[in-house]
Amino acid sequence: MTTMSRRAKRMERNHTRNKQSALNLVSLMDIFTILVFFLLVSSSNVQQLPNSKDISLPTSVAEKAPKETLVIAITQDSIIVQGTKVTKIVDVLSSKEILIPTLQQELNFQASNSFTSLNTGKGRSVTIMGDENISYELLRKILATCRQTNYTKIAFAAVQKAKGKV
Repeated sequence: MTTMSRRAKRMERNHTRNKQSALNLVSLMDIFTILVFFLLVSSSNVQQLPNSKDISLPTSVAEKAPKETLVIAITQDSIIVQGTKVTKIVDVLSSKEILIPTLQQELNFQASNSFTSLNTGKGRSVTIMGDENISYELLRKILATCRQTNYTKIAFAAVQKAKGKV
């Protein structure tokens, strides 16, 4: 066996001291995967109403968060259920009927496609997202149609005011 000189031993010691440790990518990828799943799960708890430039919502000071329900949007010229245009407001206001037949059809269709149809005795939930300046006659017809199709838990969408502001 050959013996190393003092200089060779010192150089070997110096090289082992200055060696940088390798970055462990496996554990780093595990952490980022867990972080991504956490963000996906926690972001799904927030329910947002569809954003429409045609609708200016009234303001509210309610602190209760809205539940995810069927959304009826009332724009300046039409009624939209879950993104599907149902009828024109001009046609609804010119009609003498209290119920809106096309809205009633769409609500029945939505009820047949959802799991809430099992709880028909309790009534289904709906959120009405309408402009703050819609006519009372139009709103009365929409509410009567919702009530007729067993959508009795009705909520109105509003913009939440910040606390402390009046």
